[in-house]
Amino acid sequence: MDKQHSDSSARGIRIEGLKKRYGHGDMAVDALKGVNMVVAPGEVVGLVGPSGSGKSTLLKCLGAIIEPTSGRMVLGQDVIYDNGWKISDLRALRRDKIGFVFQAPYLIPFLDVTDNVALLPMLAGVPNAEARKKALALLTALDVQHRAKAMPSQLSGGEQQRVAIARGLVNRPPVILADEPTAPLDSERALAVIRILNQMAKQFDTAIIVVTHDEKIIPTFKRIYHIRDGVTHEEAGEGRGID
Repeated sequence: MDKQHSDSSARGIRIEGLKKRYGHGDMAVDALKGVNMVVAPGEVVGLVGPSGSGKSTLLKCLGAIIEPTSGRMVLGQDVIYDNGWKISDLRALRRDKIGFVFQAPYLIPFLDVTDNVALLPMLAGVPNAEARKKALALLTALDVQHRAKAMPSQLSGGEQQRVAIARGLVNRPPVILADEPTAPLDSERALAVIRILNQMAKQFDTAIIVVTHDEKIIPTFKRIYHIRDGVTHEEAGEGRGID
């Protein structure tokens, strides 16, 4: 095992033999049949596969939205699932350990950009002033600090997605799950989003999984997991177009 993978036990993502069955008896459907994945801290990995292959189910399991049937999931040094949940407060797990970036930004329309990003730490008990300071630091890192007081409706599509990335990173989670984050964007903006995710992964030591069908960004990944019929297959990617 190379150094990148051997260091992943400190943070990052490890999935071992993960299975998910919907239904019972003759009506049972095995959506995941034994998924194995490792994503090191500071790494962005692509997850690709046809519709119905299990991508969404895997993301929902890893995001603690649905419960797997069996297997093991580790986020950072925390075993979150081992043939049953090992974390009692799944809501706090999602808030503190997992960042989500979706195809649509889902910004709260009546909050300005700063408060959209600061809301999560505020909900976690961080004082308002400190939460806004954290938000502004991330907005600056993502080069949208000049829009800090703007409302979501005043932003371009690319700016909205940058704010959504800032929101996903604000609690410094060890894991970010990005579900088709570039689907609505043109090539230039799509590559800009992937470049930002790579920069943020390295800066904050975050492990990132990007689920995508977007042919524009697939060549940027150094590693790709293909999922077919509920089973993952790893391959080396081209790893270009992100510098």
